[in-house]
Amino acid sequence: MAIPAPDHRTTHPPIVAATNVTKVYTRGSGPGRFGRLLGRSEPPTVEAVSDVSLTIQPGEIVGLAGPSGSGKSTLLHLLAGLEVPTEGSVQFQQTDIASYSTRRRTRLRLEEIGIVFQRFHLVDSLSARANVALPLVELGVGRRKRRERATEMLDRVGLGDRLGHKPGELSGGEQQRVAIARALVTDPALVVADEPTGELDTETGEQILAEFRRVATERTVVLASHDRETLAIADRIVRLHDGTIVEQGDE
Repeated sequence: MAIPAPDHRTTHPPIVAATNVTKVYTRGSGPGRFGRLLGRSEPPTVEAVSDVSLTIQPGEIVGLAGPSGSGKSTLLHLLAGLEVPTEGSVQFQQTDIASYSTRRRTRLRLEEIGIVFQRFHLVDSLSARANVALPLVELGVGRRKRRERATEMLDRVGLGDRLGHKPGELSGGEQQRVAIARALVTDPALVVADEPTGELDTETGEQILAEFRRVATERTVVLASHDRETLAIADRIVRLHDGTIVEQGDE
């Protein structure tokens, strides 16, 4: 359930905490011909995040900043439980996410973590309301209740008159607001967003940022972006370079 914004001058148990987290990805299925010529026996790897520690308190808006390839999207995915670290730990509400089964992590994301992807990830064949209701379907919520909840969330993001419209009938900004409504429909404690204004024009981007400011009065928000205007709504900026934190503090 959503956690009220706290007074940050006091100490609270963190909503999510990464401790000495490293994430390594394997490229390809083997060393390849040239790798074998060089004597390599293992496939090449890339260290997307390296020895990162970060604690996020309930009610904070935290911005993850850095150029493309800096590791901000990977760190965001680790905080949201979409990935598990190669080394180190990520704790959500003081429980190590990696200790959960795949099914339990999926349930955790459905119930407690709302995710807004840069490219929306809406289902083209479904209406706006049906897209928003999808997490509730996965949670086994009855049809009437999920329709009511999805309608309520679309009203909150200003799309009460677009309930039956499919993604192809909506503008980019409207699609992003549907994605936000879907992320909020389960009343999560944490909302994460990857480049939430990356594909939007300036005016629409400002509308989306205003929505995130409103969202942040009720829950914790983590935004990954390289855009200055997007990061300006954050209470704290965490800057990454080559997979490591190089700076963090108030913007």
